[in-house]
Amino acid sequence: MTVAKKNCWEIMKCGRQPGGANAAKLGVCPAAVETRMDGIHGGSNAGRCCWVVAGTFCTGKPQGSFVAKFHNCANCPVYKQVQREEGKEYVFADKLRKKLK
Repeated sequence: MTVAKKNCWEIMKCGRQPGGANAAKLGVCPAAVETRMDGIHGGSNAGRCCWVVAGTFCTGKPQGSFVAKFHNCANCPVYKQVQREEGKEYVFADKLRKKLK
């Protein structure tokens, strides 16, 4: 039996995905609606590669560009979990960012 891979909003329990508990009040996170990343690492939209999406709400406020936020992302439980789960299939940020251009 294959276990479903969790997206960032499921791991962090932020509720900022479309229809989530906090979406109407706080807004939808850009990672939850970034369709160009759908399927990466087995996630929905950018749910398993949120670190490459600008303006995510990881700490409750917009995080800015990839360059500005990545130092925080490298220590995030979502980032670490995805790397661990993907192992040698992990897709590095430089390759992922090209999909956003």
